[in-house]
Amino acid sequence: MKRNKTERPRGGETSRLYGFHAVSAALAAPRRRLVRLYATPAAAERLGTEIARRGVETRIVTGEEIAARLPRDAVHQGVLLEAEPLEPIEVSELPEKGLVVVLDQVTDPHNVGAILRTCAAFAVDAVVTTERHSPEFSGLLAKAASGGLEHVPISTVTNLARAMEELGDLGYWRVGLDSEASEILGATPLSRPLALVLGAEDRGLRRLTREKCDALARLDLPGAIQSLNVSNACAIALALTTRAATQ
Repeated sequence: MKRNKTERPRGGETSRLYGFHAVSAALAAPRRRLVRLYATPAAAERLGTEIARRGVETRIVTGEEIAARLPRDAVHQGVLLEAEPLEPIEVSELPEKGLVVVLDQVTDPHNVGAILRTCAAFAVDAVVTTERHSPEFSGLLAKAASGGLEHVPISTVTNLARAMEELGDLGYWRVGLDSEASEILGATPLSRPLALVLGAEDRGLRRLTREKCDALARLDLPGAIQSLNVSNACAIALALTTRAATQ
């Protein structure tokens, strides 16, 4: 199959996406610029409609050939897509009444991928993250996101504290999730525009990030364990905030 001329890579930079849901979502996303698809015969047949619609160059290969192009133990399900990274957005482009998730140096690709999947499910307008101390938005992260990467815009910033200030200037109410906070998230008055701020897996929110929050709140957990994996905490927090935040 011939590649659409409008989908040629710029500058030679590509991301590798694998796993059926991640690749299928990328093929269906108009904003994703495609380079080349490697697929087993069965996977190519299953994705036939999407492949034909996008006109992406497709190479029929064996599962072993795909595995050879990926990290060991990558579960590719017979598909590997080379594509350009998605263009990040600026904080200034966030909607006036938006809901965003801010990640303060969350580094585990499984967690960030799961967060993106949850954000897509809750119609979050964007995820704000740092250039450094964050995983690459492809590969394992994309597979963990199970298609969510294609639906949630990413704003990658060099200075999170400055970005938090910019969010405040845009009218966003910045709520940091902190297991030691005195306030309970479910009882905290919330309204849009709203930024939910999540800290790193090991140490939570950094001091400067906490200082830039308008409020700190914790999840009201009835059990003996009072802290959760960041992706699980994000899911619960979004369920609470989307229910409480006024439009």
